[in-house]
Amino acid sequence: MEDGNEDLLLECDNETLMENLNTLDCENIGDDATVPTVGMIFNDEKEMFEFYKRYAYAVGFPIRKRNSKKGEDGVMRYVTFTCSHEGRRSYATGGSLKSQPTSQIDCKARISASLDSLGVWRINKVQLDHNHKTSPSKSRKLEVNDLAGIPLHKSYNSAVVEAGGYENITFVEKDCRNYVEQVRRLRLGEGDAFAIQAYFSKMQARCSGFYFSMDLDEECRLKNVFWADHRCRQSYKEFGDVVTFDTTYLTNKYDMPFAPFVGVNHHGQSTLLGCGLLSNEDTGTFVWLFRTWLECMHGQAPNGIITDQDRAMQNVIEIVFPNTKHRWCLWHIMKKLPEKFGYHILKSSIFSTIHGLVYDSENGQEFEEGWRLMLEKYDLHDNDWLAGLYENRGRWVPCLLKTTFWAGMSTTQRSESMNAFFDGYVHSKTSLKQFVEQYERALRSKVEKEFQAYFKSYSQMVPCATIFQMERQFQAVYTISKFKEVQDEFTGKVYCNVITETANDCYWSTYEVHEHVAVHD
Repeated sequence: MEDGNEDLLLECDNETLMENLNTLDCENIGDDATVPTVGMIFNDEKEMFEFYKRYAYAVGFPIRKRNSKKGEDGVMRYVTFTCSHEGRRSYATGGSLKSQPTSQIDCKARISASLDSLGVWRINKVQLDHNHKTSPSKSRKLEVNDLAGIPLHKSYNSAVVEAGGYENITFVEKDCRNYVEQVRRLRLGEGDAFAIQAYFSKMQARCSGFYFSMDLDEECRLKNVFWADHRCRQSYKEFGDVVTFDTTYLTNKYDMPFAPFVGVNHHGQSTLLGCGLLSNEDTGTFVWLFRTWLECMHGQAPNGIITDQDRAMQNVIEIVFPNTKHRWCLWHIMKKLPEKFGYHILKSSIFSTIHGLVYDSENGQEFEEGWRLMLEKYDLHDNDWLAGLYENRGRWVPCLLKTTFWAGMSTTQRSESMNAFFDGYVHSKTSLKQFVEQYERALRSKVEKEFQAYFKSYSQMVPCATIFQMERQFQAVYTISKFKEVQDEFTGKVYCNVITETANDCYWSTYEVHEHVAVHD
């Protein structure tokens, strides 16, 4: 391989990333790529590489120069460009179950070309088929709504690149920052309600997928606001089975609760599904917010929703989402144990018993029997808090919620982790207008991380740790992050099977275990 050719993969990947991140509208990128065929000619090697790179970008796979060969005169005369998944990595035999991800899966897609006597490069071999998935839609575009904004340093760097270097540009980054701040001050001269409406209207004009709604009181003063960009609405179609909702994050000088709807994507990352700013947290406000969100999502309610124990929230969900399974945040419940039993002489034992019942009970019968014994042992029959929890046990006890898909969530910490993304962007003095702008800028890092995880899952592969076909099925359909989770569970038990069990007494038993051993494949 020619020196430096490994960097061609990075060059293509970074260019793809930057082109996506700098897309300012929500329309698909046009496809002007031509399919390579035998006989195509090019003036030089670079022109041919750029042609194949455009084709790869359109289809959705990274490329690299596989090999090249010089003639007797020292001139490059043969070259092959391949899909970056070409080749196969060799692994030392050590029985390790912690294989590292690799992008080499022996893909045969490639083009080969040679230089003729007239100095023209001609393609003489083409292989278009891949042995893996390509991503024609998502590798060609990253639908980041213009609302999210581009960080100033990236905008400036883009201008430098476009100008051909710092020596060709007539201003510095500080000039850009001063100008942006001046324009922002002029915009904020308007009233907040009018400014935010104008801002949302402008974003909606740029991308029809942007949705917003403003709730006014009888005197036409702003009470509540909700918005969701095109990306949020598309994400809900894929990851809207379960959402978490939490309103504990106060963000602006009006002390309006920030209310995000949050889900989890196929990389295990939190993803925003719309959000609001609320004037209060009563039933009427939540009814307006939930109905507005439901309308934004084309009337498709989630299968499950996780919230805290707020009574108003519970009433609203029964009104707006009557067929949605409502789960209470387990973390909020368990963190109250010191508050509720800190006075008790046997508090440590009570904490341990409740934790065991919650996390170790296999079924409802086991939980209820253990709960009854706990009340008797610690004389807690008159504890109103425990009585209320038991009455609503179907909303929070894990073993009683197994029949509903929860995407691995049992708490509203997804919402809280989403809130953490806005720290450093907004503060107690942030105005409404500033909030919606800074909110979108804060999400930029979230979008970038999601794109990087997505690209990693398409450009790399975690090798199977066992010889079983079941693991290969997981490997074929899961993202890297999800496959690692399954692989950890899978490798923990696949090699050993319990054949018989003999109970010797009430304290210990004897097990016969057979172990699978693979010899020479």
